[in-house]
Amino acid sequence: MLEITQDDKKLKQKKHTSFTEIFRMIYIVIYNIFYFALLGIKFTFFDFWINLFNGASYQVDKTYKKTKQHFASEEEKIYELTKRKTKKEKAYKYSAKTLAKLEEQKKLLLLDLQTAGATRSKVPHVYYYKAKDKNGKIITGTMNGFSKLDVNSYLLNEGYDVYIIKTTPFYDFLYQKSGLFGKSMSTKDLIFWLTQLSTYIKAGITLSEAVKILTNQMKGNKAKHDAFKAISYELTLGETFSKALEKQGNMFPALLINMIKAAEASGTLIETLDDMANYYTEIYETRKQMVSAMTYPAIVFVFSIGVIIFILVYVVPQFTEIYAENDAPIAGITKIVINASTFIKEQYLVIFLVIFLIIATIIFLYKYVKAFRTYMQIFLMHLPIIKDVIIYNELTIFTKTFASLLRNNVFITDSMDILSRITNNEIYKAILYKTINNVIKGEKISEAFKDHWAVPDVAYYMIVTGESTGDLATMMQKVSEYYQLLHKNIVNNLKAFIEPVMIAFLAVIVGLIIIAVIVPMFGMYEQIQ
Repeated sequence: MLEITQDDKKLKQKKHTSFTEIFRMIYIVIYNIFYFALLGIKFTFFDFWINLFNGASYQVDKTYKKTKQHFASEEEKIYELTKRKTKKEKAYKYSAKTLAKLEEQKKLLLLDLQTAGATRSKVPHVYYYKAKDKNGKIITGTMNGFSKLDVNSYLLNEGYDVYIIKTTPFYDFLYQKSGLFGKSMSTKDLIFWLTQLSTYIKAGITLSEAVKILTNQMKGNKAKHDAFKAISYELTLGETFSKALEKQGNMFPALLINMIKAAEASGTLIETLDDMANYYTEIYETRKQMVSAMTYPAIVFVFSIGVIIFILVYVVPQFTEIYAENDAPIAGITKIVINASTFIKEQYLVIFLVIFLIIATIIFLYKYVKAFRTYMQIFLMHLPIIKDVIIYNELTIFTKTFASLLRNNVFITDSMDILSRITNNEIYKAILYKTINNVIKGEKISEAFKDHWAVPDVAYYMIVTGESTGDLATMMQKVSEYYQLLHKNIVNNLKAFIEPVMIAFLAVIVGLIIIAVIVPMFGMYEQIQ
């Protein structure tokens, strides 16, 4: 009985173990089924698309890199294509005879530099030179200086091998006095130069380095580039800035040189550069207004002359032939027009030459003959409207310049000398010389302006007020602003006045010619009747 019971227990225990194993296996199967089903769902809805996206992204990135590289190479090609090509240095060869001649000239120059060539003149001259540059090319040029030794030192410093340096009055006439080949800074260039120089110095760059930077910026203009190189060289030798500018002849105006000289003495170079930049800007704007105001009337005038000449040369002769064929009576204004037409057609070269000679003579006499220039200026300064334009412009420049000189502590006698050189008007020069004489005698500046027809009463009393208050510079500035405004207004009014006058002139002349052409037609009509 006991044995049966034990067997039953073992059998039951065995059955329980089998059910446990079966349940565990079923659990494992069901777990795996759900696990792999979820993996399949995850792969189907997530991993598959991720892999697909990554694959596509890789291809896109690969294509992008290739495209970017191709684009970069194309841009590189365009850059190289448009880049300024570096000029190949050319080898210059000269014959033994030429080189021997150059060496002989060099020996003569060295001897000259040890004697008369080292003597410095009081004023700069234009020196012609022949030298060999760093590439072995023999070049010629001109340079301003006070002696041959100065010019030679500069050229040697620039790496030139110098053979000839000489100067003559003819060179001075061509390059300085006549202005035919002279080097000078335009007002627009002066404004740019002064503004840039002031900016560089304010940024902490030394004056010498600032000039070198500006020298590189002037490479497009040989004359200015050489002048700035010469200034830079003078500064490296320890020369003052004003002296370096003065050695460039007529390149820089006397006003600017003297203002910088005063600034060097007072230590206000930056303020002076800014002040002069503003001064030349105002002068430039004033002249620009004048040119702008006169451009349209000038165009209308030229167009009017062209139309009149065209009618006289090409239209009137057609009618003249008709009148001749029909024996039409010609008299009065018609005859004058026909004679004028015939004369212009036959003598056009003589007419052109006479007009050219008259204009050239007037220009030459005005520029070089003081008496002619004086009487011409007196005549123009008494014409209605024109006189106000000239007087207001001269007073604006005079008072503005005088105010700048006084603000920069330039001596009054030096100021008057500078003022006499900034104007070409002999009437105002005479007033300024009278002022200098008065100052020497101890009289007031305003005495020279009293009761003079070229100085309006308003300007005179404002100068008197400035003297009495001891603030002449401020009063001069106010006078310049007042007359600059008047000048601007009268120029605009002159423009508005000239335009209709020129149009009316064209209409009247053309109308008279048309009437002169039509009048004989009535006589022909009466003959036909």
